[in-house]
Parts: sequence; C-alpha cells; structure tokens
Amino acid sequence: MATNEAKKTQRGVKLGSTGPEVFPLGLGCMGMSGTYGVTDDAESIRTIQTAIDRGVTLIDTGDFYGMGHNELLVGRAIAGGRRERVQLSVKFGAMRGPDNSWGGVDTRPAAVKNFLAYSLKRLGVEYIDIYRPARLDPAVPIEDTIGAIADLVKAGYVRHIGLSEVGVETIRRAHRVHPIVDLQIEYSVASRGPEAQLFPALTELGISATLYGVFSRGLLTGSKPKGQGDYRAHLPRFTGSNQQQNEGVVNEFQRFARERGMTPGQLAVAWVLARQPAFVPVVGAKTVAQLEDSLGALERPLSKSDAEALEALVKISGERYGAEQMKHLDSERR
Repeated sequence: MATNEAKKTQRGVKLGSTGPEVFPLGLGCMGMSGTYGVTDDAESIRTIQTAIDRGVTLIDTGDFYGMGHNELLVGRAIAGGRRERVQLSVKFGAMRGPDNSWGGVDTRPAAVKNFLAYSLKRLGVEYIDIYRPARLDPAVPIEDTIGAIADLVKAGYVRHIGLSEVGVETIRRAHRVHPIVDLQIEYSVASRGPEAQLFPALTELGISATLYGVFSRGLLTGSKPKGQGDYRAHLPRFTGSNQQQNEGVVNEFQRFARERGMTPGQLAVAWVLARQPAFVPVVGAKTVAQLEDSLGALERPLSKSDAEALEALVKISGERYGAEQMKHLDSERR
C-alpha cells in the first residue's frame, strides 16, 4: 500500500511543456466496463475513489467504453468534491453498434463537438482536462480534428489536447495546430515499439506520453481471458501457439519478480518507471487490491541492471492487436 507519507513525497510528472502536473501513475478505467470480463460497479467506484485518496490525479476513460457506461461510472466516482482533485483524460471518436460491434472512427469537427457534449453530461462536469481522438480518422485531416478541439479549448470546455495511437507525422501536424500535451500509446516490457521513433519525436517536441497496456493486458501478471466476453480471447498473444510460448516467458517474469520481493504487477510498472521516468504509466486496475499493488511499485524502484536483465528475459510472441487492427493503427506505420 502506498502510505500517506509516501504519497506526500512523490514528485509529480508534467505532461509536456504546456500540460498539467500529474501523479506518477494514472488510472485507466476501460476494464471497469466489461472489456476484460465481469466487473462490479461498486468495486470500480471504490477503486477510483481510493486512487484519488492515494494521490492519483489522472483518470483515463473513453466515451465508447461500455457505450457510455464508463463515463457514467467515473462521473459517479468523482462527484461530491473529488472533481477538483483529478485531471480527466477522455478519448472519443470510436463508433459502436448496439451489439458491441466496432463501427470505425469519426473525428469530423461537428462530431467532435457532439461527442464532447455527451461526455460532459455523462461525467457531470463542465470541462475535460485532456481530450483526444482515440484513433486517427483516415477520412479527416488531423488539422481539422485538432482545430475543432482547439475551438473547444477557447470556449472553456477543454483544457488540453492529447493524441492516441498515432505516428510521428501525425503528431507533428497536430502539434502545429495546437500544443499537444501527451500521446497515449501502448508500452511495456512486452511492447517496446515506441522507443524507436515515437519517443524521440515526443522529446524533441516537448510532448509527454501516457502509457497504457503496462501489464500487456494482464499477460505479464498471469491473467487469462475469462470467456468470449473477454476481449483478450481474440488477441494474438492469448491464443494458439503464441499463448503456449508466452506462458513460459510469463513464468520467468514472475520468478524474476519473486526474487526481488515484488509482485508481477509491481515489476511491470517498475520497469516502465525505470525506462521512461518522464512519462506516466496508466494502470488498468479494476479492484482496490490491484490498485494498491500497482502503487507499491513506486516504493520499489528497479535498478538499471535489473531493468536490462528483464528486457533480455521477456520475448513475447504475437502482436499486441489482431492483424486487421494493426493495419489501421497510424502509430504502427513506418
């Protein structure tokens, strides 16, 4: 558990050159809306509120998580005085069907303002701290999308602008329209792709990163898909020969953690903190116990030699998304 004394000594991390200062860990709420199996709203709300009470300030959600369920949940959790203690990071643009199907992305200026109107209502707030398109819309120039959000900044409905899963060229074009405070991108010891091009570009431009998938969707902590309703049942790393090969790697990862008096979750977070101290891991805790475990990583820093040893050990088989999704990710274009 992160004690109150430990919380007081944690230094904040500034999001880019123009963004807010946040706690060194953020809380990602997607998993609280059924993406990874059954959830409990009461426990989810306790988890969000405990995170805030422990000092966590960045709360990440998306208007399409559970078709609005996630925003309603976050809104309930921050009501009654907690709103001013957090920065809300909201993704928008993903289109969903009533059968939970994916309908593509819409980031036209009119759609941007429409999505925001509904997010403000569901969250019960007057402004969003960081607003970002969830994915690049191939039919809409990024300048148009960012320009629309910039109008919302001027109007007071948005404080800062972020991006998610886009490549270097898109980041540069967006940043020329309005300062970007952070890129949300998947990053872990199992997914190190952003190190090659994205992270150097962010540093050059004075943009931060919020890093999701720190546990590789639970792979590193030994979590497995729980039925067809669990999104991971369709991901390459959790299926077929990849699953069999990765189980051995995960066993070694967990052994590495035990030898250092850490849980696998703490090791996963500590590696990211050691490798990218200027960026912010966003942990997908669904329960108070998972949250407390992640916060424990702040008190157990990983040495440079241990971080390097872990990198040599972890060779995960399979892409982070299915082939079709990977093809459409702007961040994966080379």
